[in-house]
Amino acid sequence: MDAGMKVLTKVFGEIELAEDKVITFENGIIGYPQLTRFALLHDEEKGNGAGIRWLQSLDEPAFAMPVMDPLEVAPDYDPVVEDEWMRGVGKLTPENLLVLVTAYIPSELERMSVNLQGPIIVNVEERKACQVIVDMEKYPVKFPIYEILRKRKAGE
Repeated sequence: MDAGMKVLTKVFGEIELAEDKVITFENGIIGYPQLTRFALLHDEEKGNGAGIRWLQSLDEPAFAMPVMDPLEVAPDYDPVVEDEWMRGVGKLTPENLLVLVTAYIPSELERMSVNLQGPIIVNVEERKACQVIVDMEKYPVKFPIYEILRKRKAGE
């Protein structure tokens, strides 16, 4: 059993993280190729029911991106991704595949959106991931989600 490591983060302060929770992005993420090691964190206290988690960089403590399951807000989300883009994540199966999209959460929550164009593909067994670009016409960079989440919370 791995003792783990202490990680300083902007959002969560200092946390203890088991070595087996580290997710490696062989080529970094879009715009940040130097950031290759991340952990997926959930904020229990700020859990707003939207299923928001944080992809926390282990290379840069100040860098954490809110992410969520795209099916929570776009149930028909099924982008086509070129196999060559996912070479570094190992063999993907329906059981080990996790798809996340980055969320934009401004102070005016009505403007909350997710980026359906740049999903993050995670192989949860091997803890390897990559970020890809998908069909730009079908999937927008700023897909508004506030109304979807509001209606779900209201039980509509």
